[in-house]
Amino acid sequence: MNKFLLTAFFAAAAATAGVAQAAPATYAIDPTHTFVTFEISHFGTSTNRARFDKKAGSVQFDRAGKAGKVDITIDMTSVNSGTAPFDKHLQSADLLDVARFPTARFVADQFAFNGDKVTEISGTLTLLGQTKPVTLKALNFNCYDSPMIKREVCGGDFETTLTRSQYGVTYGLNYGFPDAVKLIIQVEAIKQ
Repeated sequence: MNKFLLTAFFAAAAATAGVAQAAPATYAIDPTHTFVTFEISHFGTSTNRARFDKKAGSVQFDRAGKAGKVDITIDMTSVNSGTAPFDKHLQSADLLDVARFPTARFVADQFAFNGDKVTEISGTLTLLGQTKPVTLKALNFNCYDSPMIKREVCGGDFETTLTRSQYGVTYGLNYGFPDAVKLIIQVEAIKQ
């Protein structure tokens, strides 16, 4: 083997080893710093808000490769507006129909970046048995070394606007309630 081929072989081997080391890291959703909330206008006067208290999931994140995957499951029975009668109505067949559809799921594998910051995550949201494409825009994104748990944490605030009738939620449209619902996912995930 001549010197040129030997050098090329070792360069290729080193490049392959470098790629293998750049594998995505796995992060577990931190439920104490992750909240899924929604907002909807109430007759153009005020804003109704609620959050889902129970959620779980994981993130795979490859900062160098500018790629990732997200899988978050939301327990729809845990909806919490702070008002018990409103929670009961949200859980009813009029709206979230939690008896038939107790969970929702967001799965994504398309990450957009500006430099090393995530700007968008695109995937699908399954809600009320309907799966539709969704893109979440990042309002904040950061990774940091947590001084308390001594591990890397990545996360941010992400939002989108859903057209609720696309998921079969039409209650109140004839009263003047809007079809648009703002969905906000505040997430932090801990490197495993």
